[in-house]
Amino acid sequence: MLLCGIIDELERRIIADGGNLAYFFCQATDLRINNATAVLRGLIYLLAHRQPRLLSHLPENTYTSDDAMAWIVLSKVLCEMLKDPNLKVTYLVIDALDECVTDQPQLLKLIVQISSISTRIKWLISSRNWVQIEEQLAMVAQQSRLSLELNAEAVTTAVSAYIRHKILHLSEQKQYDSTLQADVHDYLSSNANGTFLWVALVCQVLADPSVRKWETLTKLRAFPPGLDSLYARMMEQIIQSNHADLCRQILAVSSIVRRPISLQELTTLVEMSDNISDDPQSLEELIGLCGSFLTLRDQTVYFVHQSAKDFLLGKASDKAGNQASQEAFKWSFPSGKEDVNYTISLRSLNTMSTVLRRDMYGLSVPGFPSGKVQVPDPDPLATVRYSCVYWVDHLCDSVSGTNTKRPLTPAPAGNLDGTVPARARRVWGKLSRVGNWVKSGKPLVGDSGMFSRRGVKLPLVGGPPHGFTGNPETPSWAWISHDHLQDNGVVYTFLKTKYLYWLEALSLLQAMSEGVIAIRQLEGLLLSKLVWDAYRFVLSYKSIIEQAPLQAYISALVFAPSSSLIKRNFRAEEPEWIRTKPAVELDWNACLQTLEGHSRPIESVAFSPNGQRLASGSGDDTIKIWDPASGSCLQTLEGHSDWVYSVVFLPDGQRLASGSADKTIKVWDPASGSCLQTLKGHSGCVGLVVFSPDSQRLASGSADDTIKIWDPASGSCLQTLKGHSRPLSSVAFSPNGQRLASGSADGTIKV
Repeated sequence: MLLCGIIDELERRIIADGGNLAYFFCQATDLRINNATAVLRGLIYLLAHRQPRLLSHLPENTYTSDDAMAWIVLSKVLCEMLKDPNLKVTYLVIDALDECVTDQPQLLKLIVQISSISTRIKWLISSRNWVQIEEQLAMVAQQSRLSLELNAEAVTTAVSAYIRHKILHLSEQKQYDSTLQADVHDYLSSNANGTFLWVALVCQVLADPSVRKWETLTKLRAFPPGLDSLYARMMEQIIQSNHADLCRQILAVSSIVRRPISLQELTTLVEMSDNISDDPQSLEELIGLCGSFLTLRDQTVYFVHQSAKDFLLGKASDKAGNQASQEAFKWSFPSGKEDVNYTISLRSLNTMSTVLRRDMYGLSVPGFPSGKVQVPDPDPLATVRYSCVYWVDHLCDSVSGTNTKRPLTPAPAGNLDGTVPARARRVWGKLSRVGNWVKSGKPLVGDSGMFSRRGVKLPLVGGPPHGFTGNPETPSWAWISHDHLQDNGVVYTFLKTKYLYWLEALSLLQAMSEGVIAIRQLEGLLLSKLVWDAYRFVLSYKSIIEQAPLQAYISALVFAPSSSLIKRNFRAEEPEWIRTKPAVELDWNACLQTLEGHSRPIESVAFSPNGQRLASGSGDDTIKIWDPASGSCLQTLEGHSDWVYSVVFLPDGQRLASGSADKTIKVWDPASGSCLQTLKGHSGCVGLVVFSPDSQRLASGSADDTIKIWDPASGSCLQTLKGHSRPLSSVAFSPNGQRLASGSADGTIKV
């Protein structure tokens, strides 16, 4: 709110002087405005609105909000706008930079870069005093840092002005007399502690129609000073209300969902009666009953502020409020977040099983392109949009908490009489969803139906391993049985009967890549032939289903191997008008997926050291960065003017080098897609690039018969190795980096 006042003041002065002002407000709890791409989009829009001539810098092609190329394109557009010779004096304001949770490092680098373009460009940035942000901004040559903690008087003055504004509004609404105005003003001023949000939340309650004028002071004095204390007070009121259990569910679900959910999606994830879920007004009233934690915008549920969400999750920033925050967490998640995650996944599965069917949007034509799909009104997928994308994530978190990579823990020890304690049974109730046996100590061996995970062996289906004759109640064992992940359980049944409908829905939601990753996660959680077959199916036909949703029932089914379980389960969905079926393979072949996107031959491919990314260099002069798990193209690196013959990742995966027929080597940041260095010196095509094991050197082999050794940090050429009489065909560093070997078309190898 402080920035709002500053922007208002700047706007009056700057616009009057003929300058430009563009601003953006980040909010961590809102996916629309918590990422670097959204920041650029907002700043560019306002600049173009203020100075329309800058529109000439916008590209002819447009990019969707989730396009991997959006950041690269928009950062170039913003830089070009700010380099425009006709640009007026420009102020760029970003509020709450710390709440830009996606690609924040990229944004910081861009801010530093832009700061050096022109003295006509000035930044005003607010943020929590996080070290990583301060370190990056410290690189700006001319800057001024203002700490609000050290300038409390100025902040208090601004808050006082806000209090006067809110009291004026309340007085008009509630007919406060001068005495009541003064009393309200004194209490707000004494307890606000320089916090705009505290004032806003308290005044919101006072403005409620149910609060009578004569109740104002009593209601007001019930609010303690400080945000966390206020949240604690709000939580007490919720707990004491008649709708405490329903509010608990709503707050818990809202705290752990991966994006803000709509009211219709909320009805899927929270258990409530039909007379509430079918009544929009009742749903809105429910959000209002959740104190001052939640707010509703465009029928979507948001937290009023990141601090409200942190309080519920037991992460209060105020030490004094930490205990209350922990109590709020225990109340919201009495059995831990795992149980809420499990409830979300199970309710998602149940609702999707009811809602999903073939041709949800009535496309009819098998080849109807997804890009031309129009969402019908009402939307058949409205209640399951969130569930379709995130049900597997919540299922994984129900087993392993917030860290989906955490291995299953060995079973608890039992009592001396050979039984498992009741408390241990309750704890293992959370892990029972894997529907398996777990043995602590030595791994089980000798059972073909078992798989191993970090020394813990689990069979594929619930029940004791083959050949086990002991008592399941013995101390070293805990029986972890749950139908939902077993054959004929909810997950198994969903995949067996609804899998193709789910893929169609993912295509309609433009979330096929997320679906691939979800099945991959599920394969790691539940090793079964059906899940593995489902994974191979989506890897093989993701591209065609992504382009035309109904191709899930045409091309995918027709060309799937004859032994595919998905093909067998959905044989009734195969098109009847195809009288002669094509010959297909018996089983899935060794090729997991085919990545398409380059327009000319591909000359080089390289995995990042952690295997999370794949780079490809092509004759179309570009490099593409792929997610090998989902098959999605994450970045397209443009800059070379001729064929790219070689690509290689730095050993830490933070940089990528490429050699090209344009005689240059480029060093890239594969995350942002920006070119960091262009190394020039070769007189012929650069067909080979390789990093030394310690990342301190980069070697390049060229058609000019030489090898050059570069410092990738500075871009300087340290050595030129001559001796070959024909173009280089291979170069390689020794494991210790002390030697370099080269192979040439002259028939020799040199060390």
